[in-house]
Amino acid sequence: MKFRDLGLSEDLLKAIEEKGFKEATPIQAETIPLILKGEDVLGQAQTGTGKTAAFALPIIEHVDLDNPNVQALVISPTRELAIQTQGEISRFGKEKGVKVTSVYGGSDIRRQINNLKRHPQIVVGTPGRLLDHINRRTLKLGHVKTLVLDEADDMLDMGFLDDIENIIKQVPEERQTLLFSATMPAAIKRVGVNFMQDPQQVTIKAKELTTDLVDQYYIRVKQFEKFDIMTRFFDIQAPKVTIVFCRTKRRVDEVSKGLLLRGYRAAGIHGDLTQSRRSQIMRDFKHDKIDVLVATDVAARGIDISGVTHVYNYDIPQDSESYVHRIGRTGRAGHHGVSMTFVEPNETSYLRDIEKLTKVRMLPLKPPSADEALQGQLAAATKQIGSLIQKTNMESFAKSADELLEKYDAKDLVSVLLSKMTRNQVKVHISAEKPLPNKHKHGKFRRGGGHGRGGHRGGFRRNNRGGNNRRRRFNNDRHGNGRRNDHRSSNNHGGHGKKSFTIKNKD
Repeated sequence: MKFRDLGLSEDLLKAIEEKGFKEATPIQAETIPLILKGEDVLGQAQTGTGKTAAFALPIIEHVDLDNPNVQALVISPTRELAIQTQGEISRFGKEKGVKVTSVYGGSDIRRQINNLKRHPQIVVGTPGRLLDHINRRTLKLGHVKTLVLDEADDMLDMGFLDDIENIIKQVPEERQTLLFSATMPAAIKRVGVNFMQDPQQVTIKAKELTTDLVDQYYIRVKQFEKFDIMTRFFDIQAPKVTIVFCRTKRRVDEVSKGLLLRGYRAAGIHGDLTQSRRSQIMRDFKHDKIDVLVATDVAARGIDISGVTHVYNYDIPQDSESYVHRIGRTGRAGHHGVSMTFVEPNETSYLRDIEKLTKVRMLPLKPPSADEALQGQLAAATKQIGSLIQKTNMESFAKSADELLEKYDAKDLVSVLLSKMTRNQVKVHISAEKPLPNKHKHGKFRRGGGHGRGGHRGGFRRNNRGGNNRRRRFNNDRHGNGRRNDHRSSNNHGGHGKKSFTIKNKD
């Protein structure tokens, strides 16, 4: 369906066309008309499907430029997503003259206060910082007409339910509420029942959640084998831009440190890092200073990264739809992508559930041997040497080269050079994680990873817009790692003179 068929104004259509968009994605085509009519909407949308535009365009359409108050509030789980969402809304609303600002932790609050004093019609923010501004009375929500919960499953995972409930208390009961979520577990649907008014649910069919441009593989491994096997695949496949997904923050830290020890340009990102550190890592990743980004699901959401060639699921996700969200990072804009999932012996049921959702049978791969990985490294080194020869001024080194050739055999010299250009085979030991529950044995598994605050309990109270004063509460139990970890590395020497590093936690 074309955007011109959705009932949008010419100003918006011009902004859309300037971005090169003509055809609406399925989530946009189904939700925009509902939102324009004032309906509450529960929308399931994955990264790359245009869900930000799905709520941004009708919100911009409804903005009254003569009204200086905040008319729309978008709540985002992470700083990165808040920044990205504000930028996209600004670009779409520029032609109309809509003012948008974002507020989030880890940034100068005085600058945010000054921006709020300029009377933006739309505010995007993270729960904690929004509450901070509400308590300071620098943000007033009494005239909000549209409330958006973006990435609602992340809100649940990160323990933001109480914060969001307190924010909702500041918003008029007579409003439009939009909830967008990458996954739609029962807990999210209960959120809709409790504080939305007859929401219309829009769900993208499973076949539209995956892409034919992504080759999907799985590798059967034992937990202690994962790291070595993954790095061997790195050496053979030579991925250009890579994201490695881990279930917990501890695992992110250990895997990223292990990759650095092996000589890969890697960094880890999760919710415990400071905003400045997270921003620096993302800048390095986007500017090709980092090849491998190791991340939790929550930290990776909302990050706009183009050109990802490979996704490695170091830990298989606990829910099938998160898998779809992960592999959606690659295979974009007509480019080919590869997804690799490591499956432990007790995780076969999770693999089958993913295949059932995606309607794609993943292909098994045999773990490569150490010799095969070395051959991959040597092939890359040989190619790099050829490139260096073309770029190097040989005259400066000719005399020393002649002296070495007189003293040593040429084959020995090249062999030494190649040995220095291959990976440092430091032994890396990654701490064992508790295995996933056998969900078929226990009937149903609980959703949640190690991304947020462990053991949090929270709930939404129903907003009764029909005058009923009764309130209902539902509770969400969340179990996960969620603790800050103290990492230590210890050095010892193996029988062949290779250094061995153990990366572990106090717990």
